[in-house]
Amino acid sequence: MSDAAGGFLNYKFVDSTGLYSSYMPFLIGGGVFIPTNRRFNVGDEVFLALSFLEDPQKFGVTGKVVWITPRGAQTGKPQGVGFQFVEDGQGVKNHIEQLLTGSLQSARPTSTL
Repeated sequence: MSDAAGGFLNYKFVDSTGLYSSYMPFLIGGGVFIPTNRRFNVGDEVFLALSFLEDPQKFGVTGKVVWITPRGAQTGKPQGVGFQFVEDGQGVKNHIEQLLTGSLQSARPTSTL
């Protein structure tokens, strides 16, 4: 579920499996992969309005595009964009890590690297 316009992207992680698959703890400051067909360029800064699971609260964070997975990628990964958190005043990285407690060290495949 996404809604994008200009330098803004709204996305809701509907379950913990999708959140785990999208979270990128290996990036300095953390980041997320968001499946989208919207076009971005590496280096673009976008304000992300993220919500998680059943929590109605939205978390705002500025993200910088660090990679793009094109449609039909040979890796079989979904089309989308990887965002590194640049300005995380609301503690999005910490919130995600709390939601994923116990599964961050899993060897399950993800939509990221």
